[in-house]
Amino acid sequence: MRWQNLTQEPGEHGRAADPALFGADAVTTRTFDTPEFRGMTFHEVRARSVLNRVPGASRMPFEWTVNPYRGCTHACVYCFARRTHSYLDLDTGIGFDTQIVVKVNAPEVLRRELASPRWQGEHIAMGTNVDCYQRAEGRYQLMPGILTALRERANPFSILTKGTLILRDLEILRQAAEVTDVGVSVSVGFLDDELWRTVEPGTPAPGRRLDVVRALSEAGLGCGVLMAPVIPFLSDHPDQLRATVRAIAAAGATSVTPLTLHLRPGAREWFMAWLAHHHPHLTSRYDRLYADGAYAPTWYQRRITRQVHELAREYGIGPTRAGMPRRTPAPDAPEEPEPAGPVQLSLL
Repeated sequence: MRWQNLTQEPGEHGRAADPALFGADAVTTRTFDTPEFRGMTFHEVRARSVLNRVPGASRMPFEWTVNPYRGCTHACVYCFARRTHSYLDLDTGIGFDTQIVVKVNAPEVLRRELASPRWQGEHIAMGTNVDCYQRAEGRYQLMPGILTALRERANPFSILTKGTLILRDLEILRQAAEVTDVGVSVSVGFLDDELWRTVEPGTPAPGRRLDVVRALSEAGLGCGVLMAPVIPFLSDHPDQLRATVRAIAAAGATSVTPLTLHLRPGAREWFMAWLAHHHPHLTSRYDRLYADGAYAPTWYQRRITRQVHELAREYGIGPTRAGMPRRTPAPDAPEEPEPAGPVQLSLL
């Protein structure tokens, strides 16, 4: 493995842009013979930095992230972050799902970086690369220390997750929300259990994620839903969209933001192999729909966005920008969004 390439962010052409965040002598590799971790390998590293600046060309609505893990036990076949494993000479398919890099000292490093006079207290987003509440968090328990560090500095932050484990940290989140802006979003793209079992095999079921939305809302933490991904020909029928938005509204979500599936290199190959196995009749349709690149055509994105926004208004919730602080009011949505080009946020 090329540990020297484990930098904060890859460069323009996928190369390391900064010096390594840790050396090979700082890596401990472990396996655990328990049912939930069987077949998985954890590479424990001691990071030199955990605050990552988002590249200037990114469409993200924030500039800084913290990612305590690389690789993800959620094993979503469409995950855009799969390509990052190739920087380590690891497989972007099963390797991404089972070879997990764990920054075991992330809380203490973050506390030090937040205390630096150079840090200006900018918003920090978590869960935008891989899920910080994936299964590995149950063993390593990095997030309580990370959240405590942010709370102590009253530093604004947001979390995007598919994990139910976030409820373990509910009290810390409530305490943080008393002193700073806290945004929480849960990702629920569809309700179809059969589709979920094959496309997101390591995640909690969609219904359990909606229970998280309900619990967070009842605790006084406004929770939005990132309805992502909407998967062409598998979860985009109007009846499916209606059922999903209705369930999101019933769970008490403050907003719903749809994102259609995008297929970047690394994820595209893995997703198309999955599609050929489970839905071979759709491969030619996907070849045409994604012929121009990673994003679905603008007309398709607009159609899904319009349908979901109309349903959201019908059920009494509205769109918002993923990653925005909880206390920041979202701007009114236009009647029919007209993006100039692909506008999806690279969150999943």
